[in-house]
Amino acid sequence: MIIRYPQELLAAVKKATRGRQLAGFTPGQGPRHPELMLIGEAPGRHEERVNIPFSGASGQELMRLVESIGYSRQTVYITSVVRQRPYAVKVVQNKKTGQQVEKTPNRTPTKGEVRAFAPLFDWELHFVDPQILVPLGNTALQRLLGSKANIGKMHGQLIESPIQEADPDSNGYRWATKRYRIFPMYHPAAILYVRRLEPVVQADWQRLGKYLKENH
Repeated sequence: MIIRYPQELLAAVKKATRGRQLAGFTPGQGPRHPELMLIGEAPGRHEERVNIPFSGASGQELMRLVESIGYSRQTVYITSVVRQRPYAVKVVQNKKTGQQVEKTPNRTPTKGEVRAFAPLFDWELHFVDPQILVPLGNTALQRLLGSKANIGKMHGQLIESPIQEADPDSNGYRWATKRYRIFPMYHPAAILYVRRLEPVVQADWQRLGKYLKENH
């Protein structure tokens, strides 16, 4: 299932992000009421092109981890806290021609961009209604648990906690009344950049798989 977001929420995001360097729009994907909702940071260039979340190199790494515990792209819900690709604009010199070329590499979304998408994410979370939230990396984790949350300290552990939701009376957040089960994980791109993390990440996913089997 590719999710269809309410038009008024899409319009509010468009207004809140006007003038920002964001491209495309990649909707969340997966079944309603899944055991797992995997939450990334933002789409990358590949996702922007094909409109499928986590479909590039880090997505392939993520699917290997998901399949290692008996799940698949069809059985989990995949989204991110920002639904458009954040990019930077850089002018570089082409080594062959010597000409100046403009490039638009990916970048980390700003806190303001994450907050602009917060009402949309809140709606999506309530609509999908997953059993366990799996934030992938610091951006997703801090969207849920606040700016002091750290993936290096919290990865691979089950946490039961309220999460942040958009506060309609301000440009910030408030704590939801509902408690969620949250299992933070390193972002799969971390493995691509720091190979020594691979056994740690694999062990974290096996721990999640064991928990799911014991609490099915």
